[in-house]
Amino acid sequence: MNKCIALAKQGLGNTYPNPLVGCVVVHNKQVIGSGWHQKSGGPHAEVHAIRSVSDHSLLSDSTLYVNLEPCSHHGKTPPCTDLIIQSGIRHVVVGIQDPFEKVNGRGIQILRHAGVRVDIGIEVDACRELNKRFVTTIEKQRPFIILKWAETTDGFLAPRTKTTNEPVWISNILSRTLAHQWRAEEQSILIGKQTALDDNPELTTRLHKGTSPVRLLIDPKEQVNRKAKLFNPDQKVVVFTANKSRTEGHIEYVAIDFSANVLQQILRTLFQKGIQSIMVEGGSITLQNFIDSGLWDEARVIVGQEKFGDGISAPNTSSFSAKPNTTTTLEGDVLKKWVNSQAH
Repeated sequence: MNKCIALAKQGLGNTYPNPLVGCVVVHNKQVIGSGWHQKSGGPHAEVHAIRSVSDHSLLSDSTLYVNLEPCSHHGKTPPCTDLIIQSGIRHVVVGIQDPFEKVNGRGIQILRHAGVRVDIGIEVDACRELNKRFVTTIEKQRPFIILKWAETTDGFLAPRTKTTNEPVWISNILSRTLAHQWRAEEQSILIGKQTALDDNPELTTRLHKGTSPVRLLIDPKEQVNRKAKLFNPDQKVVVFTANKSRTEGHIEYVAIDFSANVLQQILRTLFQKGIQSIMVEGGSITLQNFIDSGLWDEARVIVGQEKFGDGISAPNTSSFSAKPNTTTTLEGDVLKKWVNSQAH
């Protein structure tokens, strides 16, 4: 199962809205086939794994391992349950049940009805962690939320005043490259209006190979100039506005009520659009609003080696556990990660 999980991770960032799935075919304790779901619309992991077996006469005496219940419905591809049954495989080991309503136990039921032995519940925590975005979206009806920021050793996000509307780098190049890898793994990235005005960020994956996430901007009065870098047409942009909803090219304006719960409206909109993950990169007010609302699943805080002495304070994390879940050194920078087990 751990081999399935490792294979599945190779699809991270490329399979949305589908989950991450890896599959291994084993005969006499030897792996004879393997595969993973590489891209939405493409063959599923089970298809790749079964096709990779060179001697199909071995399948009837083989076991198929997969981290998520095989699909049993027609989507962009045929049901994997049909292929498994047709292949002659008589034993399937499943990590966790697929919570998606069109599957949700039906795949297991179909296999068992066809005489296939199915074991389920292997490495459950690791399988849920692998598909935390997919599972959270279904169970909580909102995207998986990652808060990310860099702060100085004395707790500031940015200087009080700047002469240019460009970012002032706090973290080193290794940390920034890692942050771009994170962007490639998520489906969307969110900032508030002030960050857009102060830093004019690109919000791309330019330091790491991968697809840039959909860019989300909270801008009630539409004050950010359309010539800002985040409006570059290489990716879709969604602006949450107090004005009317409309679409202008690659930019979609979504009207929300700023006198009501803004974050809930944003998350509801993203859920309806099928967006499963969001990385919130600032600024301090936007990040604090997510923290105070309990609406976050992970926080990734990079503490650089710079000191400002004064400036815009980093978010108040007094509600976080005193000790991060993990702490990693990045050539002088320190990465602290928290997981919110009480997320709303």
